[in-house]
Amino acid sequence: MVPPGVYMRNASCHFQEVINRNSSTSRALRVCNSYWSRKHPNLRRAEDVDALLLGMASQIAEREDHVVVEDVLDFWPGPLKFSRTDHLAGCLQRGRDLGLPSYTKARAALGLPPITRWQDINPALSQSNHTVLEATAALYNQDLSWLELLPGGLLESHGDPGPLFSTIVLNQFVRLRDGDRYWFENTRNGLFSEEEIAEIRNTSLRDVLVAVTNTNPSALQPNVFFWHMGDPCPQPRQLSTEGLPACGPSIMRDYFEGSGFGFGVTIGTLCCFPLVSLLSAWIVARLRRRNFKRLQGQDRQSIMSEKLVGGMEALEWQGHREPSRPVLVHLQPGQICVVDGRLSVLRTIQLRPPQQVNLILSGNRGRRALLLKIPKEYDLVLLFNLEAERQVLVENLRGTLKESGLRFQEWELREQELMRAAVTLEQRSHLLETFFRHLFSQVLDIDQADAGTLPLDSSQKVREALTCELSRVEFAESLGLKPQDMFVESMFSLADKDGNGYLSFREFLDILVVFMKGSPEEKSRLMFRMYDFDGNGLISKDEFIRMLRSFIEISNNCLSKAQLKEVVESMFRESGFQDKEELTWEDFHFMLRDHDSELRFTQLCVRGVEVPEVIKDLCRRASYISQEKICNPDVECAAQRLQCPMDTDPPQEIRRRFGKKVTSFQPLLFTEAHREKFQRGRRHQTLQQFKRFIENYRRHIGCVAVFYAITGGLFLERAYYYAFGAHHMGITDTTRVGIILSRGTAASISFMFSYILLTMCRNLITFLRETFLNRYVPFDAAVDFHRLIASTAIVLTVLHSVGHVVNVYLFSISPLSVLSCLFPGLFHDDGSEFPQKYYWWFFQTVPGLTGVLLLLVLAIMYVFASHHFRRHSFRGFWLTHHLYILLYVLLIIHGSFGLIQLPRFHIYFLVPALIYGGDKLVSLSRKKVEISVVKAELLPSGVTHLQFQRPQGFEYKSGQWVRIACLALGTTEYHPFTLTSAPHEDTLSLHIRAAGPWTTRLREIYSPPTGDGCARYPKLYLDGPFGEGHQEWHKFEVSVLVGGGIGVTPFASILKDLVFKSSVSCQVFCKKIYFIWVTRTQRQFEWLADIIREVEENDCQDLVSVHIYITQLAEKFDLRTTMLYICERHFQKVLNRSLFTGLRSITHFGRPPFEPFFKSLQEVHPQVRKIGVFSCGPPGMTKNVEKACQLINKQDRTHFSHHYENF
Repeated sequence: MVPPGVYMRNASCHFQEVINRNSSTSRALRVCNSYWSRKHPNLRRAEDVDALLLGMASQIAEREDHVVVEDVLDFWPGPLKFSRTDHLAGCLQRGRDLGLPSYTKARAALGLPPITRWQDINPALSQSNHTVLEATAALYNQDLSWLELLPGGLLESHGDPGPLFSTIVLNQFVRLRDGDRYWFENTRNGLFSEEEIAEIRNTSLRDVLVAVTNTNPSALQPNVFFWHMGDPCPQPRQLSTEGLPACGPSIMRDYFEGSGFGFGVTIGTLCCFPLVSLLSAWIVARLRRRNFKRLQGQDRQSIMSEKLVGGMEALEWQGHREPSRPVLVHLQPGQICVVDGRLSVLRTIQLRPPQQVNLILSGNRGRRALLLKIPKEYDLVLLFNLEAERQVLVENLRGTLKESGLRFQEWELREQELMRAAVTLEQRSHLLETFFRHLFSQVLDIDQADAGTLPLDSSQKVREALTCELSRVEFAESLGLKPQDMFVESMFSLADKDGNGYLSFREFLDILVVFMKGSPEEKSRLMFRMYDFDGNGLISKDEFIRMLRSFIEISNNCLSKAQLKEVVESMFRESGFQDKEELTWEDFHFMLRDHDSELRFTQLCVRGVEVPEVIKDLCRRASYISQEKICNPDVECAAQRLQCPMDTDPPQEIRRRFGKKVTSFQPLLFTEAHREKFQRGRRHQTLQQFKRFIENYRRHIGCVAVFYAITGGLFLERAYYYAFGAHHMGITDTTRVGIILSRGTAASISFMFSYILLTMCRNLITFLRETFLNRYVPFDAAVDFHRLIASTAIVLTVLHSVGHVVNVYLFSISPLSVLSCLFPGLFHDDGSEFPQKYYWWFFQTVPGLTGVLLLLVLAIMYVFASHHFRRHSFRGFWLTHHLYILLYVLLIIHGSFGLIQLPRFHIYFLVPALIYGGDKLVSLSRKKVEISVVKAELLPSGVTHLQFQRPQGFEYKSGQWVRIACLALGTTEYHPFTLTSAPHEDTLSLHIRAAGPWTTRLREIYSPPTGDGCARYPKLYLDGPFGEGHQEWHKFEVSVLVGGGIGVTPFASILKDLVFKSSVSCQVFCKKIYFIWVTRTQRQFEWLADIIREVEENDCQDLVSVHIYITQLAEKFDLRTTMLYICERHFQKVLNRSLFTGLRSITHFGRPPFEPFFKSLQEVHPQVRKIGVFSCGPPGMTKNVEKACQLINKQDRTHFSHHYENF
């Protein structure tokens, strides 16, 4: 029935010409070119609409049949950015999607007689044009039951609607009429009177048109829906596509045209937020590190500046490949010192006669270069700005050389020739590389071809390398030691047979052969000769002391002369030489008779030469106690089976002489674990390990599972709603994936960013961990849970942003008419087809702008909160993490605009925010109280000991920590530190290591005052105490405490607390504590040795067993390490204390073997089913402890529960 065009006429029956869009004219308005065209050139006035209505009254429509004009088929208005679509195909697909019944079922449902043959659908059509029915039947495979409702109804029509469509129209009209309470004929609604109803019933569309237009009634027929012969204004002729403009082709409106580049730049800029934040954090970290080094170097520079005064400035030329560097040259008696701008010594040139020094000066290019050639060392090339500066240094150098008694020659060369003649450090390094390669090829019987040579090597260069001689500095560097070490001096003097101050290839080879292949007797003889300083064939006690002092240099230990004398006297006395003042080599070797195995594997550690693993395994410094070798215990130690170490089992005569000391020289170390009676399979071990893992972390797993179940549920609820329950909103027709992703992640992010506040309620957590809730919630893992939530939230934030990027793109290509339906409060359909550009959504809407700001804030917070930058710039982390206030303000504003849905963030945020606010108020109430520092002490290794008043009502437990601030530093930032005082003490104490600018400045302001003035220390602000997993040590019958570095601070408080409680007969469930102290050198934390010494003195019940591991010697297997090991074992055996610490606790060399240690505890405490392991220190150490616990937990024996804290 729809015609291809529509006539327009006026009241005088004049059918006017229509102006097309291409300015041509036609007799009628083309339907397909007039869809949704509000600015049509023929419909600009109200009179034009009247003309259109009059033309439609005169125009005769198409006949009701199966033929559909192309204006409806292929040129129907298309959806979104597409201009055309097939209306009939769209109706068919919509009917399929909505589940309309088939043609035969619809007839049966409406009570129409059934159709069994295709010809019975329309007999008239079958006779006039049977091909239509045949073609349709072929499409449906001759199965009439498959025929759909729409094509079946169209086939019935032939001049008028067929029975099916007529029945449907009538049925719908009747049901709509009868169901409409406002229908005008419904008298029960009381809207119209009988007269008004009659008047409405007698009103026709013709009356309406006459009333609303200026049309003469005579220009319209009585029934405008039909035109009969004799009615006014007949149409010129029946309209067809002939003479009408063709339908416009299907086009796609690209609303995004020209925006692709800008959209990509915007997304790229958003992605660069983390990179910019990363760069900023790196710059801040570098500045903080430079500031820290400057603070550390101030004292050293002041000391060096006193020693080095009046140096000459110059540039040192290092070769063509290396840039020149500014240096200061200081001429001192017997040496030339070259330092950099920080006064760090770069090189020291010794001036010893009868050396001959060559001084070469450049004669061109401003005469500014100087070359100093020293035999058997690399040359020094200096460049000056002016010849006068060079001349000053030359004059001073001549005088220094004359004072040192050195002969020197002086001449000039061109600057290019001078630099070619110079031997640079790089060239010298190549010579030494070949030197050592051929040296070890001789010692280790390596093929000469495998020894390697220099690049582009020649026999002449090899001979040059092998004839070169090592200086004392190069010899020390090859051993990884300092030139001034006593050990280097002794070894060098012994190897330098000709006494010229340098080592030749043969001299180095002779001493290296002894260490690599020599017997214990040869090595002890070599050591004897090294320390026979007067060369009389005897070693006196003074020389023995000097020997021990050279050994102790490696551990940075500083024993007094009285202590060293005590060691020597005890060693002489034990060996039966108490009446002798000097030892022969036979006596010296007899003293080392019990340590042949150590001497056999002693080597000379040279840089670049790997020590064989077999030697490393044999030289492990950890001691085991065998249950087969048990000494007779004393009465008071009967309950604790003391055992003597295998490697220190003394000979029979010494056991008789020092039997009592042997039996009580140390607490229990650990035993060798027995072999299990039943060997379990790999599957059983894996299952057992999994069960122990679940047992250890069941609270963590439960809380994480509940939290992520809620998070996932919120995501799925929103995703399901927008996927299947929001069709009425219409937004899923425009953007489906984007809206599902953005809305689902928004719900999860709102929950996560709200409840992450609870993980930072330190006061609440400290209180709750003492309640029954600690059985179900791992409050000690609050920080780890905080990081986990933050990591998940940032991933969801990225997904949320991706969803909105998709939304912005789709909204940017959607017509304004669609957007006005989706966002009626934001858009008004004014007839324009073009939507807002992408940048409007990003930067000119409240959700878009706040979203961009949120991404920037999160990028800054997350980067500065990373482990690396938090360690290097805690102040940066502190300041940027306070952006959380801005973060939550932006989150509230971001969701409050209600662009897509009503705000929901407050539902999740309100309760956690109130709890967090209350917790902060508690902390703020404490922060206002000033704490007076009673005592401040600067300890070695940059440790500051602060002792301050205990606030009234301040109760804490051992292992807890506090946060302190010092306004004297010009900042209000708080730093966390573990309390080292015990709960029974009247004062609080902290041990703070200077590891950054804040702690370094803190150390400076608490430096003791000079003079006799009374110290007045700046006051502190205290926040805490806060709970930690280490305070649960008392819940285990046996606990193992492992502290590394400054991580020993919580255990200092625990040890003192345990000993105090045992001394006052307080009931403590923990019966035994094993404390493992891992330190690079004991000098780093000597204050802890004082605490351990106090614990040992007060530990009458043998509750604490301490084991100290010095890791600085872990990878060294040279002569000094071996002798240190021998002296340490002797000291422990004879004097019942350690040579290094002065404690009764045994000292080991190397890293602790955690797995054997834990296995031994299973033997010592077979009745204990669960042992607590608490570690605090660097991540590498805690990972090793965790790995050992996992391996042990594979067995069906004692369970080790590990709690750790990294710093």
